[in-house]
Amino acid sequence: MSIIHAMARWILGVLAPGTGTRRATGRPAAPAPARAAKPPRPTSVPLPTHRSPYGLPVPLDGRATAPIRPYVLAAERDHERECARRRRITLVLAADFGIDLDRHVVGAERAA
Repeated sequence: MSIIHAMARWILGVLAPGTGTRRATGRPAAPAPARAAKPPRPTSVPLPTHRSPYGLPVPLDGRATAPIRPYVLAAERDHERECARRRRITLVLAADFGIDLDRHVVGAERAA
């Protein structure tokens, strides 16, 4: 036995929990409680039914689905609102300062 084994055995003897063989004969240990028998586990779990990663097997109805993403529609709606707001501001400022907008439109003089 090498010195490393001797040191390891000594350290384990000092620090490790006791084995109980040198215990004083006091009261006897209580018997271990009986474990309830567990029901046997099934040997195999059934797999879930197969489902296509592409959705349902029926064809899609093109009239029922949106042809464009909702965020694109929202961006277009916001752009149209902004254009309408600018037109209103332009008309209000033109009315305040007495500017006739028809003279500034190219070709409006010929139509009048």
